[in-house]
Amino acid sequence: MNRALLVIDVQESFRRLEKWAAVSNPDIVGQVNKLVARARAEGDLVIWFLHADAGSGTVFDPALGYVRMIDGLVPAEGEPVITKTSHNAFTTTNLQQQLTERGIRELTVSGIRTEQCCETTTRVASDLGYDVTFVTDATATHPIEHRDAPPGRSLAEILADPRTLSTEEITARTEYALSGRFARIATVEELTGS
Repeated sequence: MNRALLVIDVQESFRRLEKWAAVSNPDIVGQVNKLVARARAEGDLVIWFLHADAGSGTVFDPALGYVRMIDGLVPAEGEPVITKTSHNAFTTTNLQQQLTERGIRELTVSGIRTEQCCETTTRVASDLGYDVTFVTDATATHPIEHRDAPPGRSLAEILADPRTLSTEEITARTEYALSGRFARIATVEELTGS
C-alpha cells in the first residue's frame, strides 16, 4: 500500500449552514463512498478529517455536536480519523508522519470545500512531493460572496448578486489552478468505473 484516500471535512457542520441549500454536490456522501469502496478493495489507506474550531460557538465548535461525519460515512476499524484546525490537512496534524511511516507517496483528495480545504491540502501535498489526484466530483463547495459584499446577507441575496462566484466557477477555477501544476484531475467514474 503506497496510496491513501483523504476524505476532508465531509461533516455535519456544513449541513448546518444556510449555504448548504446551494451546495455544488448534494450527493457528496455517495461519491465519497464510491472512492472509499475502491480504496478499501485495493488495499489503500483511507484517512478521514474533521475540521474543528473549539470555543468559537460556530457549527465547527465540537461542543455543539456537529463536528462529525455526515450520516452515511463510516470509517472502518484502523482508518485514522484526524481533527484539524487549519485549512489544509497537514499543518495542524501528524498526517505527513503517518504517510511517511506507511510509505505512502500517492494521495487522492476528496471532501468539502473544493477551493478551500481540498485545494489547499492538494497544493501542500504537491509541494511535499506527493503525487496527488484531485477528484472534483467527490468535492463540494458553496457560492462565494464578493469581497466587498455587506455581511449578514441571506442566501437569496448572495445568489442574486452578480458578483457572487457560482459553484461552477469555483470548481472550474480550482481545476485550472491545480491541473498540471499540483494534481491530476479525475472523476469518480474514471477511478471506480461507476
